[in-house]
Amino acid sequence: MRNTMAPAVLLTLSFLLTYLLFAAIKSRRRSSGPLRLLPSGLPGPPRLLGWPIIGLVHIIGKAPHRSLATLSKFYGPVMSLRLGSLTTVVISSPEAAREVLKTLDHVFCAQVFNETVRTISHQEDVFLPRLPSTSPHWRLWRKILETKLFSRKCLDATKTIRSKKVKELVTFIIESCERGEAVEIARACFVTSLNVISNVVFSTDLGSYDQMASSELRDSLFRVMEIMGKPNLANYFPSIKYLDLQGIKEEMKVCSERLFSVFQGLIDARIAERSLRTGPRDERNSDLLDSLVDFIQDEGLGVYMNDIKHFLYDLFIAGTDTNSTTVEWAMVELLRNPEAMANAKVEINFIVGPNRYVRDSDLLQLPYLQAVVAETLRLHPPNPFLIPRKAESDIEVLGFLVPENAQILVNAWAIGRDQNVWENAGRFKPERFLGRDLGSVGKDFEMIPFGAGRRMCPGILLALRLVPHMLASLIYSFEWTLENGKDYAAPADLDMNETFGLTLHKANPLYSDYVNKNYDYLY
Repeated sequence: MRNTMAPAVLLTLSFLLTYLLFAAIKSRRRSSGPLRLLPSGLPGPPRLLGWPIIGLVHIIGKAPHRSLATLSKFYGPVMSLRLGSLTTVVISSPEAAREVLKTLDHVFCAQVFNETVRTISHQEDVFLPRLPSTSPHWRLWRKILETKLFSRKCLDATKTIRSKKVKELVTFIIESCERGEAVEIARACFVTSLNVISNVVFSTDLGSYDQMASSELRDSLFRVMEIMGKPNLANYFPSIKYLDLQGIKEEMKVCSERLFSVFQGLIDARIAERSLRTGPRDERNSDLLDSLVDFIQDEGLGVYMNDIKHFLYDLFIAGTDTNSTTVEWAMVELLRNPEAMANAKVEINFIVGPNRYVRDSDLLQLPYLQAVVAETLRLHPPNPFLIPRKAESDIEVLGFLVPENAQILVNAWAIGRDQNVWENAGRFKPERFLGRDLGSVGKDFEMIPFGAGRRMCPGILLALRLVPHMLASLIYSFEWTLENGKDYAAPADLDMNETFGLTLHKANPLYSDYVNKNYDYLY
């Protein structure tokens, strides 16, 4: 039988290549000449290494954080390369990151978002990361985050919520193990993070550990983050974004609308509930949603319903997967380094003692555990690249010309493994952080897992409480061992492959099917 699909496929490919060729020619005509595409004096792979039209996209592969880090060792910490129709400048050292994120922040204050993110119309709405840091609207929403959610006062007030949700995590793993069911650690910690945030914002759980149970928010969040991590041709060739060749735009729109629908329902229910209240509101029982509704009703602030929904979207996307991924990588590193695991366990057992849960107040007395978290963030930053920025004008960075409109990628993964800064940079060694204040993470630019400068992630204080709390509870409550008969029967053989996406996941998830109980304190 003749293959009737072949001519159709060839015709489609021919059309696509022709379209891309004309788009590339049009893009080049709009530029001010070759210096805009690869500025003179700015090091980087020569254009001869690139393919027609696609440039150097093919060399970055499935692990761009690694391939670009390797290239930067040859071409330097400020490197230019052509990705599709975009001129991209990659920053790979603490000194260069300081220039971009702090010294020259006013030039690089505009952040760039891929076509997948643009699908949810964030560019027309609040989307806090997209607003320039000089915008009054940006300052308003940043202040809301810092005063209503992530201030030390708010974190102290919500420590009971965190403790309760971490207890539920431990109980879930215990009950699963007793039923002989394996638990995917990152997914379970994701639900914990989701419920911590949802209780602070909405005073209710929005996640469920039961994978069979319906949880529209949990499932939609998972899917949105998977979609965001997919390679998208439109990111390299903006001219073809309207074609949606991979179907990413449509799927992203559907999942995002589900999230917005959940948020709208919660907001409407709260407004209806407040209309039935009599007397003044008890501020002690207020949550973030009460404050957000107040903002909507205060016409002087210029905050609208759509703003609130997009704000919540950003909050839940940024505050869930990053925490759970960090816990998983920390557990993996500890399993690969039995001495570090033993040190952490001895410290936790000494401070917590027998027959009780780990408390929020215990965390400040666990310097080695805090060092484990810091070392994990150095080696495995949740977001290997910070959100791309754009040069608002021609600007010099460490003596090199960065052209106007160039996309700026800050390789946080490479910076945390800079051999000029860190001794034995690829080795997991928590001791290097003993005596260092975790609150200084990002301020010295030697590791920037949460970004740096004015745009540093406002949720850093929550992450540095929730991640150690979950990790300490897992270490304390179970005896973790590597299962015999598996491919990773020895610590050195434990799989460390990554899946590049919105966050840097472990390719083969860590499961709890090889833990021994250590939880008599529950009975």
